[in-house]
Amino acid sequence: MSTDPPLLGAHFSIAGGLENAVLSAEHLKCNVVQMFTKNARTWKEPVLDESKVRTFIRQRKHSRIRYLLSHASYLINIASDDPGKREQSVRSLASELCRSSRLGIEYLVLHPGAFLSSDAASGMERAARSLKQAFEEANVTSPRLLIETTAGQGTCLGHTFEQIATILEKTGNPGQTGVCMDTCHMYAAGLDISRPATYQAVMDEFDTLIGLDRLFAVHLNDSKASLGSKKDRHEHIGEGRIGITGFKLIMNDRRLKSVPKVLETPKEKNGKPMDPVNIKRLLDVISR
Repeated sequence: MSTDPPLLGAHFSIAGGLENAVLSAEHLKCNVVQMFTKNARTWKEPVLDESKVRTFIRQRKHSRIRYLLSHASYLINIASDDPGKREQSVRSLASELCRSSRLGIEYLVLHPGAFLSSDAASGMERAARSLKQAFEEANVTSPRLLIETTAGQGTCLGHTFEQIATILEKTGNPGQTGVCMDTCHMYAAGLDISRPATYQAVMDEFDTLIGLDRLFAVHLNDSKASLGSKKDRHEHIGEGRIGITGFKLIMNDRRLKSVPKVLETPKEKNGKPMDPVNIKRLLDVISR
């Protein structure tokens, strides 16, 4: 393996200022940051004044950060069968795109939404239309929007590679779209990445249906829930059902070397900060 440091980081808080996510990453010697650019559980869209933007860009420039990812609001549902909710989601997503573009963020991660009372095919059609509309309204060339794999709870889309491939194909715009894998979500959806043989089968399926060249980020989370449970429950690395072997496979997969990887594991355990622990566990399994 190369001696270059792996592209690895975590989701960091923006409490007290957007730049604090970068400062937290620097403290842990991370070169990847994921963050929100607003309160993810409200519809209110913040107005970024130019001084805040300059401060953030300056802090990033003087850091070791190679990739910045923002995560879109959890309220956005681009597949909703409620026209009002869908329009609100499109407007919010367009705002997320514009904010991330101003901040120089490379990737924006988005859940593909839920089809609620209709059907999956209709939901995918609406998701694609919503993405097209959001791109048109934002009218920016960056960031690249990444559809995240999901656990398959309820009527949520994105728990199969076929669904994500369909949404991407219907959306078009391959230069500004891609995929973010979430290990916990994939495992909960029934994709077994915990063992060498099944891990390889999952990656081969992704490459066939979507293409590994369309993979731009990985969320590294162990799973509290069992394989195929459809439950999104993140666990510390090596302490869940995926286990340390699954993460060793990912961290040593040469095809994923240039793909930024982000922890979304719980921040504490029994009052102890866990980001340093989980990062060390990932670094320790890399073959030298």
